Amino acid sequence: MEDLIAQMLKAIGEDPSREGLVKTPRRFAEAMKDLTVGYTQDLDTVINGALFEAETDGMVIVKDIECYSLCEHHLLPFTGKVHVAYVPDKHILGLSKVARVVDMFARRLQTQERLTQQICDALEETLKPKGIGVILEAQHFCMMMRGVQKQHSSCITSAVKGLIKKDPKTREEFLRLVG
Repeated sequence: MEDLIAQMLKAIGEDPSREGLVKTPRRFAEAMKDLTVGYTQDLDTVINGALFEAETDGMVIVKDIECYSLCEHHLLPFTGKVHVAYVPDKHILGLSKVARVVDMFARRLQTQERLTQQICDALEETLKPKGIGVILEAQHFCMMMRGVQKQHSSCITSAVKGLIKKDPKTREEFLRLVG
């Protein structure tokens, strides 16, 4: 990958042997490994058995989970916050595991729409809850830095299943509580 980055630097008119750029190909390769670490992770390992018997059937919400990903179309970042809610059936999940599931999928080349659905599907598969909802609010550098250059735009995506999708009162509670 380092050779490819050096070639790219040349292609844009830079000198990869310039003092400030000598180590850039290696640093970029290391950064890409960190930013795409999700490809090396799987759901079972991330969850690591942190399922516990549910002692409630009240909604569980983890909101404002920071999310950093790379747009698969431009390889530019998009950043935002994920809000996850579920109505337990038999199990609850350790709260940090919800954020780890978000990171596992975010640390891949993504579209926001797919990322939202993957988080929802993975948590539904793990928890088998009565209902689940995921909302992702993000700002995309591909819209901010290039193309239309709209710095204050954001995109909101959602994925909902079970009670949160079918029951209007449960859906309203979800939307109200995540704000």
